[in-house]
Amino acid sequence: MADWVVHSANNGVLPFMIIDKVQARVFMFDAQGQLRGASAALLGLAIGDDSVPGIGERKLSSILPAERTTPAGRFVASLDRDIHGHEVLWVDYDTALSLHRVVKGQPKERRAERLASPSPQDNRISFGCINVPVKFYESVVSPSFTGTNGIVYILPETRSAREVFGSYDVQDASRAQASARVAPAGGSGVR
Repeated sequence: MADWVVHSANNGVLPFMIIDKVQARVFMFDAQGQLRGASAALLGLAIGDDSVPGIGERKLSSILPAERTTPAGRFVASLDRDIHGHEVLWVDYDTALSLHRVVKGQPKERRAERLASPSPQDNRISFGCINVPVKFYESVVSPSFTGTNGIVYILPETRSAREVFGSYDVQDASRAQASARVAPAGGSGVR
């Protein structure tokens, strides 16, 4: 995915992040595609690639477990404050989707333990937001987005990346371009 972003210049001149929901991982890149850091992440409890309409306007207590998805897609993200005054990366303000430092939550949720676990199987716990370790947020995410917007790509888990992003295999595209540049043997046949 990162190769496609750089090859297609889909990120323009902005830093970008790729969130792999299946592996529960976050990858931060500079505008040229150099990896700045990677981390485990906590994601929405429910599997799915779409947000429920109007979810950003509802109280958390009214959101059912099956509605707690982290939506797939391409988002223009920026740093700002949440309602408590904490800095967060707003991924999609309308759906109240943000990436932020891991919150303690309920003790039974064991969010810090889940982040430290080697398996992505226990990283589905949030209402949809992306939780990352405090150190990763403060040393990688916040500096990467300070003073600029960036692009966040959240990979789908029920559809293909090609379907969601229009992405392509960079190696296949490079081979096709190279083949097109090679002149046919024996002349072109055009006079």
